[in-house]
Amino acid sequence: MVQVQVPSGDGLTSLPLPPVNPMPFRQRVAAVREFSTGTERLRDAGGPVTAFTLGPRWLMPPMVLATSPGAIRDVLSTKDDSVDKTTPVFDQMRRIIGDNLATLPFEPWKSRRRTLQPVFTKQRVSEFGGHMAQAAQAVYEGWHEDAEVDLDAECRTLTLRALGRSVLGLDLEEPDNEVAEPLRVALTYAIRRATRPLRAPRWLPTPARQRARAASAKLHALTQKILHECRADPTRVAPLVRALIAAEDPATGNRLSDKEICDELIIFLFAGHDTTATTLAYSLWSLGHHTDYQDRVAAEVAALPDRPLTPDDIPQLGYTVQVIRESLRLCPPAPTGTRMACRDVEVGGYRVPKGTMLVVGRMAVQRDPTLWDDPLRFDPKRFSPENFTALDRWKYLPFGGGPRSCIGDHFAMLEVTLALATIIRGVEIRSLDDEFPLALHFTMIAGGPIRARVQPRR
Repeated sequence: MVQVQVPSGDGLTSLPLPPVNPMPFRQRVAAVREFSTGTERLRDAGGPVTAFTLGPRWLMPPMVLATSPGAIRDVLSTKDDSVDKTTPVFDQMRRIIGDNLATLPFEPWKSRRRTLQPVFTKQRVSEFGGHMAQAAQAVYEGWHEDAEVDLDAECRTLTLRALGRSVLGLDLEEPDNEVAEPLRVALTYAIRRATRPLRAPRWLPTPARQRARAASAKLHALTQKILHECRADPTRVAPLVRALIAAEDPATGNRLSDKEICDELIIFLFAGHDTTATTLAYSLWSLGHHTDYQDRVAAEVAALPDRPLTPDDIPQLGYTVQVIRESLRLCPPAPTGTRMACRDVEVGGYRVPKGTMLVVGRMAVQRDPTLWDDPLRFDPKRFSPENFTALDRWKYLPFGGGPRSCIGDHFAMLEVTLALATIIRGVEIRSLDDEFPLALHFTMIAGGPIRARVQPRR
């Protein structure tokens, strides 16, 4: 891992400040609210490192957007608290769904990361992926011949049910009511509040805040119930819950409290469901427009034994993984990330003053025409073994980068690969929509139904 050497003293103070973005104020606000494509517009207007504001400092901190590989590396590869998760986005997340590995500031994060790292190794996450292939097969077997389906809705159903059964030991009979909708309500409120210059006081019981708090309470009640039942019944199969109960910080020997376990379960439900479902839907939609790529995935999985796929099959699904990586390039689960400069730091050759919010444009760098040939074209060949090996680490980062990269990246890739290969083995997909609409509540999701026609594969 690269450790950026930040200039000190005169070396840092002699650097220029980032250029101010010339985009008019209203367009700036719209771009920030549309985090999916907005960072590309800000980049095109102001360059790969550009400064802008959304209001006076007492309302919203000044911002600097980083969209070049080098500038993103400068932000994400720091190993101390000089660049921290103390921005309004993470503040709102902690207030609504609790403290977890994804939102904690640097000091408490260190112990949490040490505690959880062994839970999410490649070897351990294979224990969590056992039900994805079965769930995917059960979903597509319910599709009628020549049926029109909504890929987004179907993928959300299968990922949440698989997650419930294999990870939590819970059969989510009504997944939308139990988990998906409360998550969406809580996270949408958090991101909207964080990106608004003018916000109602925290003590004011607005209808939106009341809905968000009720959604959060529902999620915490569900995870508390799961945890209580696992403690009461040692035979209950819930691999992730068991792993969190047993996890301890190797430096201190401390274990997670029940509240900390519940907070981590909530963020895992969110990450394991929302991001996985969207990546799977985007992959299926893309293959539905590229029958040659789809046939190649089908041939790859047909070479495996005629049985439900398992994590042991992943090494034989190399082209399927290429398809998923290309989907993650064009539709990254988190199109942006934010950090706070807690002291003056260097970003892309500029001095960023303390108190500036740093915005990392993941989607912008992954679609940058100066870095990728024909960047909006879907082409899994970009991630062939030789191309992937030669790829600049900091221009492709769907799971982030540096010390605080996503701890669940192995699990996410395992889940999507098993699901995609299982579905394409069973059915032919023909996408009916030319566009994949995008929306953002906290991560990228489909902005509407993703229609496709399906036929049994013969």
